[in-house]
Amino acid sequence: MRALLQRVARAEVRVDDAPVGAIGLGLLVLLGVGPDDDEGITDALARRVTELRIFRDDEGRTNRSLADAGGAILVVSQFTLFADTTKGRRPGFTGAASPDLAERLYERFAATLESLGVTVAHGRFGAEMAVELVNDGPFTIWLDTAG
Repeated sequence: MRALLQRVARAEVRVDDAPVGAIGLGLLVLLGVGPDDDEGITDALARRVTELRIFRDDEGRTNRSLADAGGAILVVSQFTLFADTTKGRRPGFTGAASPDLAERLYERFAATLESLGVTVAHGRFGAEMAVELVNDGPFTIWLDTAG
């Protein structure tokens, strides 16, 4: 599983120019699922995301978790995180999970976050989406459960 986390002041996802999910302070999580990912990997990644101390404390240090900061998460499916660009000029996506598995684990990831007490907004799986964000910092982190 791969996740690109962006600490945001706000973020929104739109489908067909209509908002489907939005948050204020928190994290935009672009989530890619690989073919070997499972529920255990999904749950562990959700816990890791919520526990990362990447929000500023009163002294300006990145010492607070999402819960400490009172933030939310906007989760957007992103199979292109598994793009293979080693050959030619067109990326290949054979390293991404099948749509059925990806959707099931994407939904599981969001549900696990919610079970951990996080407010979660969603994109729409498989849809063409417009994602707008104000990156706070900027602060962007790459998480890959394979490495």
